[in-house]
Amino acid sequence: MASGKSTVAQLLAERLSRSVHLRGDGFRRMIVSGREEFTPQPTAEATAQLRLRYQASATVADLYAQAGWTVVVQDVVLGEYLEPYLDAVTTSPLYLIVLAPAPEVIAAREANRPKSGYGGPWTVDALDDALRRETPHRGLWLDTSHQTPDQTVDEILADLASACIAH
Repeated sequence: MASGKSTVAQLLAERLSRSVHLRGDGFRRMIVSGREEFTPQPTAEATAQLRLRYQASATVADLYAQAGWTVVVQDVVLGEYLEPYLDAVTTSPLYLIVLAPAPEVIAAREANRPKSGYGGPWTVDALDDALRRETPHRGLWLDTSHQTPDQTVDEILADLASACIAH
């Protein structure tokens, strides 16, 4: 959260022809009644809902890709959930880009934006730790601490070969 995912994904999609920006969090928000938020100590139901969200996202991404669209999926997929998510996407080639600005940069961004992604059980340091220590280091990882969103998109497009994880 506050890494620039939404902005970068939108800008990237805008630079591609025939593209879709698929926001994974939209699947979470579709649950109107009975939603359980995923926390560092999730319930079985929260974990099941997270897995359902990822399955829905992967399925919809594949559906658009099969119809000839380039899909930019924006989501937070960390730790043990990354590999199953990537396996769920059948489209090839498949690219993975991870935005990983420094925790102090994320904290400053979070303080200066109108919405709040942190609070309760999630802290910037806890989420950063899950990213850096628990998440498989695949694809293109970018420290976007000192980049504008446009510079980040430029770097992604210049180094797609590093982001490619399946052909």
